Amino acid sequence: MDLQFKQLSEISSADIIELNNNPRVLRHMPLGRPDFDEAKCAAWVAEKESQWLVNGYGPWAFTVDQQFAGWGGLQLTEGDADLALVLHPDYWGCGKTIFAEIVRRAFQEMGLESITVLLAPSRTRVKGVLRLGFQPDGEVCLEGMRFVRYRLLANARA
Repeated sequence: MDLQFKQLSEISSADIIELNNNPRVLRHMPLGRPDFDEAKCAAWVAEKESQWLVNGYGPWAFTVDQQFAGWGGLQLTEGDADLALVLHPDYWGCGKTIFAEIVRRAFQEMGLESITVLLAPSRTRVKGVLRLGFQPDGEVCLEGMRFVRYRLLANARA
């Protein structure tokens, strides 16, 4: 598998729009809406890329064997570097490898002390998140929706 992390602006808007409107993907994105069009995509890419300048981290686009597989990375949420990982269903089997590389970069290259992940309370199957070392860490509310926060500490990954 040839995995590459790229800037979102390197990916065609048609590919990003298709992913962010995919019904199977939207089932796992409580804040997503199936009306993601060209204008929303342009604004979204600009906002995601600006996070790199403001926070020193942000989301990437992922390609697998030169094909767009999804996007994700770290986004500032409620004061934390929050991990997002949104993959096209054809690439769901690549999630663990991509996750491991995001975590490596977060702790080894960026020197972050912890990262978080937010899950909708409807996600009751969380054993995988706990197995990765994340621990429950309260709740946050985003855009009127409640999420359960899990935190992974850098020193817990020794």
